[in-house]
Amino acid sequence: MIPPAAVLMDIEGTTTPIAFVHDVLFPYARKRLPGWCKTNCTAPVIDAVAALAPGQDVVQTLLGWMDRDEKITPLKTIQGMIWAEGYASGEIKGNIYPDIAPALRRWSKAGLRLFVYSSGSVDAQKLLFGHSTEGDLTPLFQGFFDTFVGPKRAAKSYTDICRGANISAHEFLFLSDVEAELDAAAASGLRTCQLVRPHDNTIASTRHAVAANFAEVAPQFGLPRVS
Repeated sequence: MIPPAAVLMDIEGTTTPIAFVHDVLFPYARKRLPGWCKTNCTAPVIDAVAALAPGQDVVQTLLGWMDRDEKITPLKTIQGMIWAEGYASGEIKGNIYPDIAPALRRWSKAGLRLFVYSSGSVDAQKLLFGHSTEGDLTPLFQGFFDTFVGPKRAAKSYTDICRGANISAHEFLFLSDVEAELDAAAASGLRTCQLVRPHDNTIASTRHAVAANFAEVAPQFGLPRVS
């Protein structure tokens, strides 16, 4: 087996508990959203919201998108800005699964190139890994991608990521808990593995390799083992 040269990973449900996103990050942003919009009413990202929902109240539009967990770039950008304040103040620490930091350190040391692709903004991704419960993990990554590259369930997004990273699709392994995302990545030629974490109620795929944690991913793809 020729191991992949690079690993592309999702965040929610893959490196980070879904509960952290929905029970900590989302409520934190929602509570502070009206005040943030008032303070930053002239920010270009506010104009982007208004352009997507002309004639509608910006705050109510954003709250509606949040309630529906819409993957809309201006919303994700604003959430990231609000979370930045929380991380900076120490109110928020990025929660990651206990198997993540050892795996990332081991794989990075072995020469694997590590990337993140999440619907959360690149800034939000860097904040989570930069202020994680295991310290600053951002130096281990070669790059971060968000919805600016395209939807996570569109095959073209993964083709564009491969092009941006200058890595062939067959050299990439994509890790996610969402089968539709794995389908899109596989359609672009990436190798795939679904993370089925306890307590996340994820249904195991029949089309992709499955693992309960990063330690179980390693032997399936010839990656350095994680103790």
